[in-house]
Amino acid sequence: MRPDAEVFLCRLAREFRPRVEQSADGLLQVVRGELPELLEHEDLEALALEEGVSHVSTFLDVLERRLDVTEVEAPEVALEVGRQLARRGVSISDSLRAYRLGHLLLLQQLQEEAARLSDDWELINAATTRLVSTAFEYVDRASEQIVAVYQEERDLLLQRRLILANEAGKRIGTTLDTVRTAEELAEVGTEGFADAVTVDLLCSVLHEEDRRPAQGAQELRRIAHRSALDGLPVSVVGADEVFTYPVGSEPARALATGQALLHRTPVPGAPARQESRAPVPDGGSLLSLPLRARGTTLGLTQFLRRRPAPPFDEDDLILAQEIADRAAVSIDNARRYTHERDTALALQRSLLPRGPVKQSAVEAASRYLPSGTHAGVGGDWYDVIPLSGARVALVVGDVVGHGIHAAATMGRLRTAVRAFADIDLMPDELLTHLDDVVIRLGREEELHDGETSATCLYAIYDPVSRLCSLASAGHPLPAVAQPSSPGGDGPASRAVDFLDVAVGPPLGLGGFPFETAQFELAEGSLLVLFTDGLVARPGRDVDSSLTVLRDVLGREPDSPEEVCDRLLATLLPTRPADDVALLVARTRALDHGHVAVLDLPSDPAAVSGARRFTSGKLAEWGLEELSFSTELVVSELVTNAIRYGRSPVQLRLILQDTLTCEVSDASSTAPHMRRARTFDEGGRGLLLVAQFAGRWGARYHREGKVIWAEQTLPAGSQ
Repeated sequence: MRPDAEVFLCRLAREFRPRVEQSADGLLQVVRGELPELLEHEDLEALALEEGVSHVSTFLDVLERRLDVTEVEAPEVALEVGRQLARRGVSISDSLRAYRLGHLLLLQQLQEEAARLSDDWELINAATTRLVSTAFEYVDRASEQIVAVYQEERDLLLQRRLILANEAGKRIGTTLDTVRTAEELAEVGTEGFADAVTVDLLCSVLHEEDRRPAQGAQELRRIAHRSALDGLPVSVVGADEVFTYPVGSEPARALATGQALLHRTPVPGAPARQESRAPVPDGGSLLSLPLRARGTTLGLTQFLRRRPAPPFDEDDLILAQEIADRAAVSIDNARRYTHERDTALALQRSLLPRGPVKQSAVEAASRYLPSGTHAGVGGDWYDVIPLSGARVALVVGDVVGHGIHAAATMGRLRTAVRAFADIDLMPDELLTHLDDVVIRLGREEELHDGETSATCLYAIYDPVSRLCSLASAGHPLPAVAQPSSPGGDGPASRAVDFLDVAVGPPLGLGGFPFETAQFELAEGSLLVLFTDGLVARPGRDVDSSLTVLRDVLGREPDSPEEVCDRLLATLLPTRPADDVALLVARTRALDHGHVAVLDLPSDPAAVSGARRFTSGKLAEWGLEELSFSTELVVSELVTNAIRYGRSPVQLRLILQDTLTCEVSDASSTAPHMRRARTFDEGGRGLLLVAQFAGRWGARYHREGKVIWAEQTLPAGSQ
């Protein structure tokens, strides 16, 4: 090359330097026209202008100082533009095309300047040859460095996305709670990915059947929202608010089509768009992602970025869709579990006693707590059943398993227990019949859900004799707290014992006997029946729990309601691992003045004496209004016992909430009601008893049977 060409290039660089900014601006205008997507952001456009100035200045330095191009470093601002383009997902080919286009335009400008500085065309041609060679070397050198930082930034983005996807898999769906799962999605999304996240679920998915949306609109409930920036309003929609997206808006289209959408809002000053109720400030970008699982659209989640953060690109959309898909499955699992659990709990509570049972033998209080784990509702139950003769039956039971099936089985067993109690079976006989029921249920379920098993404790308390009879089928025995006694100057205390009686096998095994134990309870004693969920919990053995239970019951007397609360607060400070049924009963004793007993000989003449005894006792109790009907009932029952039964025969009158007439004898045969024909001399006695009595029946015991009839007391009587 001619030596004077090098000198000419140095002069050319010096003469062109005052117009560097003008040149860079011209280059930027041309690039904007050719590749508008590269400069669609204001912050990037300003940075690109600075980059153009740096490139032109650096290239002029190469010409003026005769630098070795292979040792020239690309301007730092050019490397930063490469990083920004990588973050925005701009193709590297588009970026390199912009560099080549810019340098080509710079060459044209320098050639025009060379023609202005000299009319020696040989000198200009020699200088141009050197200029083009140097320019391409510079472009190649700068492109290598820019491609390197671009790829490095893309690798970092990929790494961050993989980390985010991994974090989403770990942190979303840790519970089976719908709201918490939505909150986890919002938390993960706002940690280095989006500036704000909202999660909306369809009301129909949340089983809000009472809501009726407008025609063509789908109502949603805002379940979770979160912002990572201070002062950034998350949304015009508040937490837990019900709303609809306008028809035609981006979120509405995403819901309708089931397709994820990426869109950017206009910069300030641009025409306003249709209100979408999306949390997007001016100049931001938004991802609208339908939450779909198992072919069902559950709702919509939206990710927002605002300036100056790079807008979302297609790769971000793919990543967000992956996160949303994982979250949708977890939300669907949570809502299905919640729905099944709520259904089972509603079924369970509907099958349990809905309120205090009217009876005066005991003062009772009860509690049922479903499991706090994923197992959910189980088959624990309790019951208080009024029996004849002022007695009461106390029942607790536990069906093995959890969920709707266990709750339904519990309901069937509770119904069976009530049916058997209604025929006044002894505890061991009742459990034997209940065992047969469980065996039959197990046979029915073998083809579907495997075997059925349960435990049950059945106790009968008689306030007249203060005797308690109970039998257990594999169930924990109750605790008995004696009436409180003064403890000197300290608070009153109780003696607490756990009954030591035989426990039979669980229900469903068959072929094993059950035993009834009898013991006397002092008036005011506490009888505490419970399922194993109260005393068996992780981290504490059963003996320790029973010791705590003994300590709680041993304190000064409280009402059964307070005892229930104290037991649950002490033994179960957190949600139980298994469901719990608790029944606490304080015994009462019937005053002897409310019970009248008459022993009768096996002589038909004794019937008249029984009528006189009844009439006198009713007069003493102020129940003369019931004399006629009661004497008739007593006459019929005593006559049947003397004629068809065996000695000893006894008449007992019990005044409580009702007036009960009982006639017992040593025979096990019971009369039955039948319709007498026109000329029959007998057969009408029990029909008359049934007409005058509110309830009547028979119960059997070891020494014979008891025929009883109850009458409602007149209004105003005590």
